[in-house]
Amino acid sequence: MAHTVFIDGEAGTTGLQIRERLASRADLEILSIDPARRKDADARAELLNAADAVVLCLPDAASREAVSLVTSNSVRIVDASTAFRVDAGWTYGFAEMDKGQRAAIASATRVSNPGCYPTGFIGLVRPLVAAGLIPPDVPLTVNAVSGYSGGGRGLIEEFEGHAPPAGTNDAFRVYGLNLAHKHLPEMKVHAGLNYPPVFAPAVGRFAQGMIVEVPLQLWALPGRPSPADLHVALQAHFAGEPFVEVASGLECAELQKTRAGAGGYVAALDPEALNGTNRMRLYVFGNADGTQARLVAQLDNLGKGASGAAVQNLNLMLGLEEGAGL
Repeated sequence: MAHTVFIDGEAGTTGLQIRERLASRADLEILSIDPARRKDADARAELLNAADAVVLCLPDAASREAVSLVTSNSVRIVDASTAFRVDAGWTYGFAEMDKGQRAAIASATRVSNPGCYPTGFIGLVRPLVAAGLIPPDVPLTVNAVSGYSGGGRGLIEEFEGHAPPAGTNDAFRVYGLNLAHKHLPEMKVHAGLNYPPVFAPAVGRFAQGMIVEVPLQLWALPGRPSPADLHVALQAHFAGEPFVEVASGLECAELQKTRAGAGGYVAALDPEALNGTNRMRLYVFGNADGTQARLVAQLDNLGKGASGAAVQNLNLMLGLEEGAGL
């Protein structure tokens, strides 16, 4: 018998992608609400309590409201908003974060889906904090660029519209200049840090995909770890993981070779390279004397950074094959 799933907010960017990943599966039955009753609390409550599992693809306040409507003790919830990502009563839905996280998700009834930027940042930093290579109180910076789909419908319409005022001609746009981005709390908590990083996000003129980077002054860290030390720790942490892989030392070295001019460029480190997948690739680059490093994560902000992770969590919670639909 198929498990029933209700996607509350299925008309949004993440909801549409989740539905697409689930639509052809015989082990799941998707429950849908009448579009005319989408804002009807009684109609939503009925489906929220009738399903075996619910995926919330809503703004924070609406997610909190939806959770309050669930009275059934058997309903399992995956929430894609920011509302519960550092809530002690919810399990953080990054299965590869720790060796016990997958089992915690499988046994949970409330799972918060990670943010796209935090997925890259936590994937790069938490294993190194756990290994003692990065102290919890070290000041970190994270630089990142995402496709404009990460900004939701409004930004999608702006970038896909015509020239101003209906749209934009921007090729690249920085934001979060108030240093209070909503992803900072989960970055700090789930990376195991005492202080939040300085976060410098941006969007580029491409629909989806992202690069997340953490630069490190290795000479300033206790023990002065080498780039190779960081690489070994990441490889050990993610060994055998189906969706998170660490690029080999040889691949990182090849990417560092100068392509043009003294500064060089990396043609293959494309933010769109993993689009449509639930995969994330991690890289470690170091300078010649081993005193500096650049940690880089490559993923699809709508895949491992959103809908892919939600489906992965849903599979684990329902006792299904983890990679089904992915």
